Amino acid sequence: MSDRVIRVLVVEDNHGDALILRRLLGGGGFHLTAVDRVAKALDCLETGHEIDVILLDVTLPDSRGPELDSLARIQDRAPKVPVILLTGIEDEELAVRAVREGAQDYLIKRQVERDLLVRSIRYAIGRKQAEEELRESEERYALAVRGANDGLWDWRLTTGQIYFSPRWKTMLGLRDEEIREDPEEWLGRVHPDDILAVRGALAAHLEGRTPHFESEHRIRQQDGSYRWVQNRGIAVRDRSGQAYRMAGSQSDITTRKTAEERLQHNALHDALTGLPNRALFLDRLGLAIAHTWRRSDYMFAVFFLDLDRFKNINDSLGHSAGDALLIALSKRLELLLRPGDTVARLGGDEFAILVEDAPAIAEQIAERVVRAFDEPFQMAGRTVYMQLSIGLATAVGNADVSGDELFKRADLAMYSAKRAHVGARTFTPDMRRDATELNLPSQQQKTGRRGGVARIQFLGDLRRAIDERELDLVYQPKFSLATGSAVGVESLIRWPHPEFGLLEPADFLPLVRENGLMEAVTDLVLERAVEDAAGWLDAGIDLPVAINLSAPSLNDETLPARVLSVLAAHGMPPTSLTVEITEDLLLASVVRARTILDRLRESGIRVAIDDFGSGYAAMTYLHELPVDELKLDRQFIAPILHDERAAAIVRSVVELAIEFGLTSVAEGVEDKATAELLKSYGCGFGQGHYFSPPVPAQAIRLGIGLATPDDGPLMPTEATRPSWA
Repeated sequence: MSDRVIRVLVVEDNHGDALILRRLLGGGGFHLTAVDRVAKALDCLETGHEIDVILLDVTLPDSRGPELDSLARIQDRAPKVPVILLTGIEDEELAVRAVREGAQDYLIKRQVERDLLVRSIRYAIGRKQAEEELRESEERYALAVRGANDGLWDWRLTTGQIYFSPRWKTMLGLRDEEIREDPEEWLGRVHPDDILAVRGALAAHLEGRTPHFESEHRIRQQDGSYRWVQNRGIAVRDRSGQAYRMAGSQSDITTRKTAEERLQHNALHDALTGLPNRALFLDRLGLAIAHTWRRSDYMFAVFFLDLDRFKNINDSLGHSAGDALLIALSKRLELLLRPGDTVARLGGDEFAILVEDAPAIAEQIAERVVRAFDEPFQMAGRTVYMQLSIGLATAVGNADVSGDELFKRADLAMYSAKRAHVGARTFTPDMRRDATELNLPSQQQKTGRRGGVARIQFLGDLRRAIDERELDLVYQPKFSLATGSAVGVESLIRWPHPEFGLLEPADFLPLVRENGLMEAVTDLVLERAVEDAAGWLDAGIDLPVAINLSAPSLNDETLPARVLSVLAAHGMPPTSLTVEITEDLLLASVVRARTILDRLRESGIRVAIDDFGSGYAAMTYLHELPVDELKLDRQFIAPILHDERAAAIVRSVVELAIEFGLTSVAEGVEDKATAELLKSYGCGFGQGHYFSPPVPAQAIRLGIGLATPDDGPLMPTEATRPSWA
């Protein structure tokens, strides 16, 4: 204010007093406008005169009523302009009233001299500005409190009083009169299972051991139900570090927690039957093995179950009937077991059972399960008889055996039972002879029987195929559900075997992993995929390509450099490549995987989690991992039109992807209705035979498989299906 002229409006009917004021403020720094009536002062303010301060005589000819009427009228017209009252009498009571009603100062005319007047004017302007800033700040705070979606709280630790905002109360279904300013109104409503953690977090912050307070917990509403909330707060401390006040906010996170709990449950349970899945079964199996180390007399048994001729049900009655059969079978198995036993669906028509502390009766339980299937199932209006084969493997105290080994033993016993056409068998060492033969799932699917390929000969063929680059790639196009346009492709490895024909990954990748050949295969796939993508670009087709990474790749620090080298060699930018990693492999080595994937993403390469929802990912990891895309496992996509549980899983994953700013891709989209439903959920992209089956690189170069569904998606019939479909 000292850098410019202060504009003063003098409202004084005594001409002599006005002249004195003009003389006192003369000499620069002030510009005076003088009027002798309140009305003239109001006109002056109304006509746009910019005034910094008003010197107002208490008694004026046109004052109406009480002594401070002039002050009230002036303030009503110009509430932001500071007013200093001038009077010819010394009246302390009047001075107090004037200041209380808004005047910035009160001066006795005969006592006024320049320094006093100048100081009073400058202080009045400064105080008025401070008052305005405080008022605006309070208004902003009040608006923020009223408009905030979060509930706010302010706890005076010295008095024990706590303020709860209106939103905090309505969040719990409370009215103002139903709650006191007492911390127990909050803490007393916290769920009994959460209260120790909440009080511990509060104590840690108040004692200075944490920089802020944060807690997620359940809190009881007025109707007795519980909601999940997130509370955050921070303490204000005195010079000694003692907290005397604490304020924070409360957010309703029920929707997110429900989604997380649903996803975590679904990650450990089969979507169709609701049984524990492979991940949860292996976890419980690990606990049982650990128990044998502590108790020498502890024993347990693992069952491996496989339905006979289940494929015939799907082929003759349809997949809906097959799903209904699996659900009925699951319920029947649960009824046959004791409460402490575990039955799990491993996938397809394969199940596992863990019978703890009672292997002595394991064979009796297995026979009981076999006999239970003598009674038929009713499916699609038909009576269906089913048989299953069971393999058993047992373990006793101090067992030096892994869960994988027990699975292998039970699996071998199951195949032995199936080949012998008996219901159940227990593993014996001589069953390992069968391990010298390798089963080819694709051959089983084509012929209806399991393979019997000599493992050593097949491994030799595989090594030669890798060395001579005989492994081939086909590409599954990825389409935008919003536009119907092809936006990328996923590379899928195939092996054109000279004897067995086109083999799929399940036929040979397990052998690749077991024999340390994964790095060579990954390099082959990377080189071929980038080479093909460069060829498409030359033909005017710009499609990013995705490759799948294996577990060894996530432990290989040289991978990012090798990938960038291949891209550079073919003149392709990093943005043309996406790497996909399955959820279970990613979480098996989170720290190392994060390092490798961070380096890839920093270079511009996209990262996708494949088969999301089929493993056991913890929600706490997802926001920390360097991920761009979630690919929904086809086992959840296939049944969404008729299975609300599967549909709920898909919706939850899509919503989670949206919340984290990630792309969502649905695999296994087989028809238009599924595509439309996924689109309505907010899913961004889809893959599957509705759009196009996997096609070779040359087909992509010719534009085959890139047509939108409305143009007629590529759906070869069995009669016309080419070898690559």
